[in-house]
Amino acid sequence: MSAEEASGKLDDDRNDEKKEGDKTDVKVYKLEQVKDHKTCKSLWLVIDNKVYDVTEFLDEHPGGEEVLLDLGGTDATEPFDNVSHSSDAREMMKKYYIGELHDDDKTKWSPST
Repeated sequence: MSAEEASGKLDDDRNDEKKEGDKTDVKVYKLEQVKDHKTCKSLWLVIDNKVYDVTEFLDEHPGGEEVLLDLGGTDATEPFDNVSHSSDAREMMKKYYIGELHDDDKTKWSPST
């Protein structure tokens, strides 16, 4: 593979990454799928009907990993909002975004519905 081809492939891979709010080709998850990811090896959370894989964030979470592990595999919107996370924390979440919660499982009180 030439350097140009390798560079093009890298650009393609970056373009395939999901960005929070990007509705093109968004992966949709049922809450049952999210519930399977509640360990330190695979930890997902739902916040405002968006699904986040926070596995790599466990060691960095300022409140400790226990907080995330306790909420793993659940809709953590209310606890997240109750802590009054900063705009920086909300911006950081974009890095861990993996998709949207299925319409059947979306909460009625969430701002995105």
